[in-house]
Amino acid sequence: MASDPPPPTTILPPLSEKKENVIPISSKITEISESRQELLNKIQNLKQDLQSWRSKLDNQVKVYRDELSELKKTLNVEVDQLRLDFQELRINLQQQQEEVTDSLKNLGLKDIPAETDADGPQVENKEGKEVDLVKEDNGEGAKS
Repeated sequence: MASDPPPPTTILPPLSEKKENVIPISSKITEISESRQELLNKIQNLKQDLQSWRSKLDNQVKVYRDELSELKKTLNVEVDQLRLDFQELRINLQQQQEEVTDSLKNLGLKDIPAETDADGPQVENKEGKEVDLVKEDNGEGAKS
């Protein structure tokens, strides 16, 4: 009969070696725990910084929006005022043009009809006859 081989023997390190191995592992665990806590603290600080930054940015955006809104309102008011001013100016110019036209009519000047071949503006003299104010060929004044 064949005999069974003897069971393998496990060689255990002496007890003093186990204690030396345990101490560095526990110190490593403590070191890792401290590092982890430091990282968590840094992350928390970064989160707080980010929140603070967002808050400041939100406030600044709100301030800029308010300023833009006020500028827009001011611009609209000024544009409306300019429109009114230009409308008043247009009305004043039309009134002045009508007044000048009326004054010229009162002085005896007439509009030149488009069909006539007049040399220049005409005016009625005291006898009611129309006379040219400008003579094209020699540049002399009104003829009688």
